[in-house]
Amino acid sequence: MNLRVPYPVLIAALAVTVALLFGLSLLTGSAELGLGESLSALFADGGSGGSGGGNVVAIVMQEIRLPRALLALMIGASLGLSGAALQGYLRNPLAEPGLIGVTATASLGAVLAIYTGISAAVPLALPAMALAGAGLAVLLVQLLAGGRGGALTLILAGVALTSLAGAMTSLALNLAPNPFASLEIVFWLLGSLADRSMIHVQIAAPFILAGWLMLATLGRGLDALALGEETAASLGVRLPLLRLLAVVGTASCVGASTAVAGAIGFVGLVVPHLLRPFVGHRPSRLLLASALGGAAMLLLADIAARVLAPDEDLKLGVLTALVGAPFFLWLVVRTRRRLA
Repeated sequence: MNLRVPYPVLIAALAVTVALLFGLSLLTGSAELGLGESLSALFADGGSGGSGGGNVVAIVMQEIRLPRALLALMIGASLGLSGAALQGYLRNPLAEPGLIGVTATASLGAVLAIYTGISAAVPLALPAMALAGAGLAVLLVQLLAGGRGGALTLILAGVALTSLAGAMTSLALNLAPNPFASLEIVFWLLGSLADRSMIHVQIAAPFILAGWLMLATLGRGLDALALGEETAASLGVRLPLLRLLAVVGTASCVGASTAVAGAIGFVGLVVPHLLRPFVGHRPSRLLLASALGGAAMLLLADIAARVLAPDEDLKLGVLTALVGAPFFLWLVVRTRRRLA
C-alpha cells in the first residue's frame, strides 16, 4: 500500500502534532491549572525558591511538567530515529533499537546500581552506570561483529549481548538482597518519566544530541544500501563507517534514554512501520519522519498514563507494549497473507 504525500507536508504535519502534544503534556497533571496560569508560571522567575501560590505553580510547571515533556520528546525521537536507522541499515523491517543490545546492557547497568545500593547513596549513579552499560555494548558489539562484519554478524552479536545482559538482570533479581530492591528493579525496568527533573534532562541531552547528529548523516548511505552492499560500495559508501555511525549513534541516544527513563520498547519498531508507506520506502526520508513520529507517540503515551490512572504510576513501557504487541501480531498476520 502506497500512501505517499508530499514530504514537506508530512514533516509539517508531524511537527505540528508534536508541538500540540508537547503543549498538552505541559497542561496535563493532577494539579488543576488554567492555561494562562500555566503559561505564566512556565516563564516565571524563582520557580525553585520562595513561597506563595505563584511559586508553587512555577515549581509544578518548571520542575515537574517541563522536564517530563522534554524527556518524552527527546526519548521518543531517539527511539523512532534509531529504529528507522537500524531498519534501513540492516534492511530488516523487524529491527529495533534493542536489537544491538544497547537497551539490555544499559538496563543492566542501572539494575546493578540498584542491586548494590549505590543508587541510594548517590542518586546520579543509576543513570551514570546505565550510560556505562550502553558504552560497553558498543565495544562488545564491535568486537563480536568484527571490523568488516555485515548486517548478519551485527544482528547475531546484538542477540548474544541482549541474551547475556538479560540473564544477568534476571540473576540480579533472583539474588536481590530484599523484596524492596526487587520491586525497585522491576518498576525501573518498566520505564517511566515520573519524578524526573531538569538534572535528568541535562544528563541525557548531550548524548541524545550526539546520537541524533550521527544518525542524521546516514541518509545517503542507507538509500544506497537499499540497492545492496555491492552497489552501495560502488557508489562510494564506506560500509564500515556506516555501521559504526549506526551503532554508536543508536547507543548514544538510546543508551541515554534508557539511563534516565528505563526500558521503553516498541516505539522504534512501530513508528517506522507506520510512516514508511508515506515516504515511498526511502530510508533517508524515513529518518526525520520517524523521529517526529516517535516523539509524538511517546508524548501521547505519557499523557495517557497520567489521564488513565492519575492516582497510580502507570508505567510508560506498559502502555507502549500494549500498543506495540498487537501491532507486531498484525504485522505477522499481514506478512503471512502476503506470502500465501
